[in-house]
Amino acid sequence: MESVKVLLKKLNSNGFIPTYMTGGSSGLDLYSAEEKIIPPGRWEIVSTGIAVEIPQGYEGQIRSRSGLAKNYGVFVLNSPGTIDSDYRGEVKVILMNLGNEPFRVNIGDRIAQLVIAPIVHAEILEVENLSTTERNNGGFGHTGRR
Repeated sequence: MESVKVLLKKLNSNGFIPTYMTGGSSGLDLYSAEEKIIPPGRWEIVSTGIAVEIPQGYEGQIRSRSGLAKNYGVFVLNSPGTIDSDYRGEVKVILMNLGNEPFRVNIGDRIAQLVIAPIVHAEILEVENLSTTERNNGGFGHTGRR
């Protein structure tokens, strides 16, 4: 498995170093550095108390934790959120609560996952026509439900 070095700075005493929970985990768990209550149908920006330096050619993707989504209806609103390689500010997570009850976030709670992924820059070429395919411009739901 490829490894890449990501530098991390704790911004306060509530910042936790992200961790892989198992040997096969693709995402590092991110921890809350603050307490918040997210009312049903609302979102909050939750601090992690850390900043990272991701190498050029990579990005950080902030994703929902499946257990929070399944058990509480809480997920990362802009999933996947992107941390660009030139961003040096605090990592924050936008959590949305679609559950029926207020959701309490405590300091040290695992709130999201951080996946480090390679990126490719596209070379955009303007053309008069695109090639045709079997699908062509078939959009949302064009293949039906089953």
